[in-house]
Amino acid sequence: MTEQPLQPVHVPPGAGDTVFLVGDTYTTLLSGAQTGGTLALLEALVPAQTGPPPHIHHAEDETFVLLEGVLDFNVADDVHRAEADSVIFVPRGTLHHFSNVGDRLARMLFMYSPAGMEGMFSEIGSPG
Repeated sequence: MTEQPLQPVHVPPGAGDTVFLVGDTYTTLLSGAQTGGTLALLEALVPAQTGPPPHIHHAEDETFVLLEGVLDFNVADDVHRAEADSVIFVPRGTLHHFSNVGDRLARMLFMYSPAGMEGMFSEIGSPG
């Protein structure tokens, strides 16, 4: 069986698969199937005073790019206040979570490397 070469991908505004999970809205913009497993890219909309519980990814590094709002990222034993244009890298195996400490919706992109975790959102979230 011959592996197909990767193809360019264009995701227009408002596209992607969206689910609702723990009060947040998650949209998969690039899946592992589209990137040959290299990465997955998602958008998160996090309402004020919400965010996921503490968790660990054992097989993926995670990178967050905050576009709008203010989030506190708890990473291992540190807390980082992130504002727009902040970038947070969380190595695999690191306990982490984030919470929206602002009074408005926060919007961010986040990437898993390698891909794979994006499937969890559609498995346990409610379709958007």
